[in-house]
Amino acid sequence: MAIKLITDSGCDLPREIIEEYNIEVLPLFVYLEGDEYLDGETIQPKELYNNMRLGKIYTTSQVPPSKFKELFIRHAENQDEVMYIGFSSKLTGTYQSALIAKEEVLEMHPNFDIYMIDTKCASVGFGLVVYKAAKMLKEGKSKEEIIKAIEFNSKHMEHIFTVDDLEYLLRGGRVSRAAAMIGGLLNIKPVLDVEDGKLMPREKVRGRKKALKRIVEIAEERGVDLKDQIIGISHGDDIEAVEMVKRMFEENFGCRNFLVNMVGCVIGAHSGPGTLALFFLNAKE
Repeated sequence: MAIKLITDSGCDLPREIIEEYNIEVLPLFVYLEGDEYLDGETIQPKELYNNMRLGKIYTTSQVPPSKFKELFIRHAENQDEVMYIGFSSKLTGTYQSALIAKEEVLEMHPNFDIYMIDTKCASVGFGLVVYKAAKMLKEGKSKEEIIKAIEFNSKHMEHIFTVDDLEYLLRGGRVSRAAAMIGGLLNIKPVLDVEDGKLMPREKVRGRKKALKRIVEIAEERGVDLKDQIIGISHGDDIEAVEMVKRMFEENFGCRNFLVNMVGCVIGAHSGPGTLALFFLNAKE
């Protein structure tokens, strides 16, 4: 009998954090040419990005209710308290799958103690919400304190990102064919963010370096006490861009605490190689 922290692979947390804090992660599904893979388990981001550069097209799908039900039943039978922190419901049906499973398990185990939240977050922004909850759990904080922090961090997590190739956003319906063609010809890089769990195009910048500089400027405009935060960075196999952005944060704001990881396979299949994303809080608790 214990409090168990469950999430899904949309959080893009490094493996060492998942293992250190004993976080249970349900993988979303990735497909290529009829073959099925588990995000972060049977396919890793490096392989996905290499294949995307060769022109291969991946598709993805949510965690099905049956996977959640199986896991929830195990914890209900063990009389564990469960906290499920979920990937934005505006980007995947995974949270809805978890809700379906929860209702079915409660019919069998009406005393099952489960807290669930749709973070409206993605990638390492989502991962930071999970990571902070896991740290509090390990430190012995109360369930009420952890839930309060989860809800605050979810509400105030900023996501600012750019992509290197508009073709991948085109496939996902985020830009038009004309915009993708013109953008490619003029070296236009979009700046996007997440609002209420949905991807929103915000600006267009000409050139990769200018786009990276612009997302750091937006972080300065929206962030609060950046120096004292963990700054999340996720990338589509572009460590050079990561180092450039880290230097700007170190030199401009004095930041020293970063959580960096590749964009996972499920999100990366839609954003593509060269994606660079920043995550930080826009308020202090």
